[in-house]
Amino acid sequence: MSGIDTGRPDGRRHVLVIDDEAQIHRFLRPALEAAGYAVASAATAAEGLREAVQHPPDMVLLDLGLPDMDGKQALGRLRAFSQVPVIILSARDRETEKIAALDGGADDYVEKPFSLGELLARIRTALRRRDGLAPPPGADGMLEAGPLALDIPAHRLLLAGEPVTLSPREFQLLAMLMRHAGRLVTHRQLLTTVWGPAHADDVQYLRVYIGHLRQKLGAAARMITTEPGIGYRLVAEPG
Repeated sequence: MSGIDTGRPDGRRHVLVIDDEAQIHRFLRPALEAAGYAVASAATAAEGLREAVQHPPDMVLLDLGLPDMDGKQALGRLRAFSQVPVIILSARDRETEKIAALDGGADDYVEKPFSLGELLARIRTALRRRDGLAPPPGADGMLEAGPLALDIPAHRLLLAGEPVTLSPREFQLLAMLMRHAGRLVTHRQLLTTVWGPAHADDVQYLRVYIGHLRQKLGAAARMITTEPGIGYRLVAEPG
């Protein structure tokens, strides 16, 4: 596959798929269009970056194994001029690859082969954030997800209306997860934000605090899901 195939009818969100596998484009284009998206396709990083400049998309689906440039490098170049949501699509299942992509600016990572339903749900979550259908999380000092309501100025958590006492670290961890609800947050991102860069590799320390936090959340602990070896995700409606 070569060249760029574009189309953006009025009122439709624009998804740019950068992948060198023709079968991925044959699979994704009709599925995305059926879901109401306009689709642009690129087979190389250079083509994808050029398309992103000429026709800024609302969402990018990016493969890591591109023929002309590693996907992480392409992500870095994209981030130099755009904060468009990016979901990595890749057959690389090594933890280091996923962590590097997420730390490099990707919003999410979906491993091939993937469920179309899951991918569409991830796209919807990212676009809701992008479209500004709600104020930025925490803009008014409150974060809400399912039965959780976090009052940042008051340093107070309500769980189904009942107060729950958290330590300062537990509160910071939950706040970060809630600010990025639906997104995978890496161990490194959590550790450097809550404890500082000197603790970027203290993963076991993080696991202990996540365990304490889950105990205090009771049944709502299922909202904090684990991506083994990579990080955590807070989901309002765990499946």
